[in-house]
Amino acid sequence: MYRLVPVPGESSFMGFPISCFNFLLAGVQEIWWNITYVDDANPDGLFERRVIGVNNTWPPPPMDVNTTDSLLVHVTNSIDKPTTLHHHGMFFNSTSWMDGAEGVTECGIPPGESFDYVVPINSSGQWGTYWVHAHASGQYVDGLRAPVVIHPPKEVHSYDEEFTVILGDWYHDEHSVLLNKFISIANPGGAEPVPDSGLIYFAQNASYLPPISGTSPSSVTSAVGFNENATLPFEPGKTYRLRVVNTSGFAMFFFWIDGHDMRIIEVDGTDVEEFPIDMISVTVAQRYSILVTARNDTSSNWAIHANMDTDMFDTVPDALNPNVTSSITYSSSASVTDNGFVDEYSTVEDTLLVPSDKINPPPSTQTVELEVLFDTMDDGTNHAMFNGITFNSPLVPSVFSELSLGSNASVASAYGPTAFVLNHMDVVDIVIKNGDAGKHPFHIHGHKPFLVGRATDYTSDDPTLNPPISDNQTNPVRRDTVHIPSMGSATLRVVADNPGVWLLHCHIEWHLEAGLAVQFVEAPLEAQQQASRVPQVMYDHCQTLGKPISGNAAGHASTTDLSGWRLGPYQQQLGWHAKGIWAMTGCVLTAVLGMVTVIWYAMGGSISEEEMEHEVKEELDRKARLKGKLFGVFQSGNRS
Repeated sequence: MYRLVPVPGESSFMGFPISCFNFLLAGVQEIWWNITYVDDANPDGLFERRVIGVNNTWPPPPMDVNTTDSLLVHVTNSIDKPTTLHHHGMFFNSTSWMDGAEGVTECGIPPGESFDYVVPINSSGQWGTYWVHAHASGQYVDGLRAPVVIHPPKEVHSYDEEFTVILGDWYHDEHSVLLNKFISIANPGGAEPVPDSGLIYFAQNASYLPPISGTSPSSVTSAVGFNENATLPFEPGKTYRLRVVNTSGFAMFFFWIDGHDMRIIEVDGTDVEEFPIDMISVTVAQRYSILVTARNDTSSNWAIHANMDTDMFDTVPDALNPNVTSSITYSSSASVTDNGFVDEYSTVEDTLLVPSDKINPPPSTQTVELEVLFDTMDDGTNHAMFNGITFNSPLVPSVFSELSLGSNASVASAYGPTAFVLNHMDVVDIVIKNGDAGKHPFHIHGHKPFLVGRATDYTSDDPTLNPPISDNQTNPVRRDTVHIPSMGSATLRVVADNPGVWLLHCHIEWHLEAGLAVQFVEAPLEAQQQASRVPQVMYDHCQTLGKPISGNAAGHASTTDLSGWRLGPYQQQLGWHAKGIWAMTGCVLTAVLGMVTVIWYAMGGSISEEEMEHEVKEELDRKARLKGKLFGVFQSGNRS
């Protein structure tokens, strides 16, 4: 037996449209995605633009899968650049080449080519709320993103009905245009592109909910309700599970519902004990499930709020409305009660969440510390760094290096300066220290770490601000995307039980593009035992794109020769050298003499040589003091 669920498309099978059919046959759910451009999409009702969609429609269809299924996604690339799909949060046990991270686990699907992604849900032991998105050239910012729900045979928590709530920021310019402005000598401070609007829309049973009756949305996206044209239908007395997914490229959201209480029951695919809360903060790529019990009266409908965290934006344009609203509908004839603003936003203290499936982390065997820094580099652009080094995508996908280097695959330098090699079953504490002024969501592929520690000030000796990490923790929360505020840190404990290569990066797309990533090369010798399972078409894709398929990151049979691979840019060499000091002194002296002379004579006065020398000396002393302060700051930054 098999089940066909037709979704609009153009190609056919046995006379039926099947561009996006779901087949359920012998435990394999198959989905056909033709990745296409879609013109004149206008979800926010403010601007029509080209987006990247599926089967000539946008948004891409939601996925709904059972844990007994293996998911098979047949992808055809019909856009004009390489593309990939990353099923965010999925483990891909020992098959990291299916992970979809361009440059790390594959070269990408060339234009006009196809690839089949196998997502082994039935052997991963995973369920809950996830999402799928492009992991190539910022394409998910242009719309290639959709929610994924995985259902176990029996849920831990009871509820009557469920909906998926999709949040996302939205840009009117295409990603490539914005990226060229972002990484530019004209933007040395690294101000990120600010979204033009926010989006909220809903899904249920692998379909999006339509607009509210009587509204007139833009034609291309008229099948889906967005923002004020979207609503959740509630019935009195029922309990609903709302799966909240943030698919943004940049913005964190604060989410709450007027007139209703919420209880968190899931975080990033981990069931947790009920946790009452008034508001949830959902940073980029995070997911929460909440239980909401409907009211017992139908006299009013109620506002749903999803407000972007504008503290993350350098500026808030006058035209931007960061506060997105939708509604819960009890009665089509009732008005919407909107209680408006709240006094202050609050973030979820995720370390207080208690997983329902109790697992105690093993003691750590090693520690990797990663410190976040942004700076204007030696080429005049602003880049992101871990430990002073910006990430560059290797020429050879790192998993192909791991599989082809033999015993040299265990040498970290073969993968470049931003790679760490882990032995099989190592227990690694990854300490991410956010030395930047902004907030960051960090995601690790192929794993769901234990969150074993947080610090509010990682530079402090005060244990209340920077607590020590205990090796005897009981059932800490497990999640794959962690929010870290400025000067805070988080310690992620990872068991290296998944041979392959896995990316860790900031999930703000602009920061990943700017280099805020590292790779973990896990269990190389064990991974090589699976080398024969890599589909030949993946190597063919690399060769079609003119990229090497073996050797180190630069394509050489060496652990040290990275010639031909462009690294950098690098931090500027700060400090004062003898020639520079004398040159500066001369420039300052000349400039001050000139300014003093011009001003004095313009005032009709005269000045003695002694008075002029005194003025110049004071100005030089002032600049020397300023220089010393700046140098101290730079030196302190380099030491941290």
